[in-house]
Amino acid sequence: MTFASDNWVGASDPVMAALAEANAGSAPAYGNDTFTGRANDLLSAFFERDVAAFFVATGSAANSLAVSTFSRPGGVALCHEDAHLVRDEAGAAGLFGAGLAIDTVDGPGGRIDQDALQARLESYREGNVHQGRPVALSLTNVNEFGLCYDPGTVAALASIAKRRGLAVHLDGARFFNALAHTGSSPAELTWRAGVDAISLGFTKTGAWCAEVLVFFDMALREDAAYRQKQAAQLFSKNRFVAAQVAALLEGNHALALASHANTMATEVADILAGCEESALAHRSQSNEVFAYLSASAARKLAAAKITAHPWSVRSAHAPKPPQEGWTLHRLVASYRTSPDDVQALRQALAD
Repeated sequence: MTFASDNWVGASDPVMAALAEANAGSAPAYGNDTFTGRANDLLSAFFERDVAAFFVATGSAANSLAVSTFSRPGGVALCHEDAHLVRDEAGAAGLFGAGLAIDTVDGPGGRIDQDALQARLESYREGNVHQGRPVALSLTNVNEFGLCYDPGTVAALASIAKRRGLAVHLDGARFFNALAHTGSSPAELTWRAGVDAISLGFTKTGAWCAEVLVFFDMALREDAAYRQKQAAQLFSKNRFVAAQVAALLEGNHALALASHANTMATEVADILAGCEESALAHRSQSNEVFAYLSASAARKLAAAKITAHPWSVRSAHAPKPPQEGWTLHRLVASYRTSPDDVQALRQALAD
């Protein structure tokens, strides 16, 4: 049994049915097919406006292509100290963005602090070629601590960024989990709050392999299309990605799956909060739970063959372990996590 990652589970039944449908017969290549057309229509309806959507294989590709689209000579993208963009993508943004640099801003709970962002931007003196120039702010929702930005906070950070001419990107690898927690609409959490582009994640939610880079400014479509091709992310058989996206958007399927995962994570958090050998780092707002475990608790999970990943953070605001020797772990629920799985975790810690 695993609470390691929502990347570990397979695709939902409607997604598999959609893939089988896309596999029947033949269709035009490079997105000129009915499946891609349907997915594009659904994405525009999802965000309540026309969008420029690019189907890619991975979240790293979506994030890197997004910020590289906004890059200029000497460009710098800002993100949180623990953001995927800086910690988990091996410099891909700099590769795609022709030398784009990454600078980090800290803040509690994995959220960028507004005053810290303002101060960091002020430290870049306009016209000082030695420092580079900020071109983009990247936020993550759900963030790397399992917490969410609400629309008001996104709007406040976006306003600070835009006063200096920065574009705003949202890493939405678990965006549906954020929607489920906040109850906000996709539009409220993105373009209405000042977001210019989102890496909209489907793989963690129930797809086999599907991520979409969405721009809200249609004028960016042409440049983004060339960047997608140069990055080897243009699928010849795009219908197989688009079919997954359509299946997850139709009937709010992705949101239902994310809501279930969030509910299971809440139950996991309740168990860990009530256990003497564990302590929550903070209350989860998504399908990720971060908790400190004693060495004994970690051994109990291993003995029960329950996988939970040890975790590390760089943020100066991260909570400290309650006791010496306790280590931070991340437990992730997925749409396939069942009440029986949660009960097995409870039993393992009680033994």
